[in-house]
Amino acid sequence: MAKRLRVAVVGYGTGGQATALMLAGDGHDVEVFERTAELGPVGAGFLLQPVGQLVLWQLGLLDAAREHAAPVARLYGETVSGRPVMDMRYAELDPRLQGLGMQRAALFALLDAAWTQGRQLHCGVHITRIDAERGALYDDRARCHDGFDLIVLADGAASGLRTQVARPRVDKPYPWGAQWCLVPAGDWPWTDVLQQRYVGARRMVGMLPVGTRPGDPVPRLSFFWSLPAAELAREHDEPTWRAGVHAVWPRACERLAGIAVPGGLAQARYRDTMHRRWHRGRAVLLGDAAHAMSPLLGQGVNMALLDAVALRDALRESAGTAEAFARYAHVRRDHLRIYHFWSRWLTPLFQSERDGWARMRDLGFHPLSRLPGGRGQMLRVLSGTRRGWFGTFPLPPGFLDALEAR
Repeated sequence: MAKRLRVAVVGYGTGGQATALMLAGDGHDVEVFERTAELGPVGAGFLLQPVGQLVLWQLGLLDAAREHAAPVARLYGETVSGRPVMDMRYAELDPRLQGLGMQRAALFALLDAAWTQGRQLHCGVHITRIDAERGALYDDRARCHDGFDLIVLADGAASGLRTQVARPRVDKPYPWGAQWCLVPAGDWPWTDVLQQRYVGARRMVGMLPVGTRPGDPVPRLSFFWSLPAAELAREHDEPTWRAGVHAVWPRACERLAGIAVPGGLAQARYRDTMHRRWHRGRAVLLGDAAHAMSPLLGQGVNMALLDAVALRDALRESAGTAEAFARYAHVRRDHLRIYHFWSRWLTPLFQSERDGWARMRDLGFHPLSRLPGGRGQMLRVLSGTRRGWFGTFPLPPGFLDALEAR
């Protein structure tokens, strides 16, 4: 697109950061509106999949990310009795691939520092309404910010603006959530494994190595404890809470010795959101605002990064924003469709009160994952490289060569 666009980005999470960085890099005039007064990430740790690493590599930021990340070679889940439920290894798909466990603060700082060109960031501005046809934003102080050629809504899974672009086909909260925190890794022996332990589908403890962050050289683990959303709002006394976690995984409970629980833990709630249309007028949806899903497949950050790339490329290749929006939505929905499907159907196997389903999972999931066809499918979904039922998201040879060299 030859025209220089005036772009408003609402939300400064991963999707908003990457969009601002890429579109400003293409010469567009970008302004970001963030409702919080002080910048900072939301969330503890996440798994940067190969597709997310590809985006950082294209931006020249992958090496900097690896300085703080913890390489993750394996995802392993078991019952409290020690029965394997899931055992997935990236190397079985391609020996050059691995996940990167990262603290959200590390990725936030990396993307924030990279956006230097034409930086315009408005903090403490809560956008409550948009005029998609005029290209105008209105904040909670009744101020109008207008004159934008493009509005990117990247305000997250709990977006209050998505319905002003298009009515969602699906938009409902999951009945389960989690408590989480970061803990020092110390002598934790599984330094390259995302581990989970289950009690049916009712309780789940997870530990993910997430490395370090700028200003804090201590390697850490991201702990999460799955709970029904209704329980997140209840008061829990510390001895009872610790006893519950200890009963599932004593070794994980030991790592929480210096953490005030449960009061010192943050809470996470999840949504399932799908749209038939991602755009209207001058406005377009991006990241969780467009396609929130359960974190079970570990794809949220990765898909937001890919959204930003797809929007940038669509703007480069199109004659106008309407054509670019259609191209962007088509490319991303084609990739995301299978992840919405598996997220919707697999989540109740791990977070629900369906004990019968959990028993079938414990008996059948691991044996099925050892079959050649099923294992390849699961590894593709895990790495973010599944497109449709049998298609593959391409990883460029140059990127794979760079991984091999490292």
